[in-house]
Amino acid sequence: MKHDDDLHTLAGAYALDALTGKELHAFTAHLGHCAACAREVGEFEATVARLAAAAGLPAPVSMRQAVLQRIETVPQPPPHARPTAPARLTAVLGRRAGAFAAAACVAVAVAFGGLAAYQYQQAEQARTQARQATRQAQELAAVMAAPDARTVHGRTSTGAATSVTTSALRDQAVFVSSGLPAPPPGHTYQLWFDEDGTKRSAGLVHSDGAVVMQGRPDSARAVGLTVEPAGGSPEPTSNPLLRLPLA
Repeated sequence: MKHDDDLHTLAGAYALDALTGKELHAFTAHLGHCAACAREVGEFEATVARLAAAAGLPAPVSMRQAVLQRIETVPQPPPHARPTAPARLTAVLGRRAGAFAAAACVAVAVAFGGLAAYQYQQAEQARTQARQATRQAQELAAVMAAPDARTVHGRTSTGAATSVTTSALRDQAVFVSSGLPAPPPGHTYQLWFDEDGTKRSAGLVHSDGAVVMQGRPDSARAVGLTVEPAGGSPEPTSNPLLRLPLA
């Protein structure tokens, strides 16, 4: 049977379950008080598991004998220190605590990174919406305050009060509504410039308020309003709720 110093060379064979008889008994007893061998056995077992997962092929019958012969011929220096069982347990717990702390740090970093990215995305979206609202408010004010601004008023077939203000100097128009009910599900309101019977889309209206109409009103004779499928239509698909002649 191998001496205590020689038992250190059996870690690989033990991990491969290649020890039997007295060698197995001696190494098992040695493993209880040798942290270095316990660590090597753990590393060997992890390597064996990875290899088995990578290629699950049955081991050749001659493997045990070949491994044993190889172990006998490859020298392995003994460890410099042999910690006691409490020291081994402390080292194992320390490594596990360190690994847990590192994993926790990574998890926290990922969580905060995702939260920061989400917050940045939300903030950027809010800034974009604020810029759009500011730009639209400026355009609305410019049209309404234009020196040549002219406003006409009317009501939709549902009773909502509306008005259209145009400015030839700015070549823009503003549509204002009050009391406009929500459109049916899957639909929206759509504005139209009426040019002697030819309808040209002037944008969508989702709710009460004021919007700058899309396109130039210079050649339009009237403004129309219809209910269209969500996203709008290239031409009216329903009877107009409003046809308001322009001044």
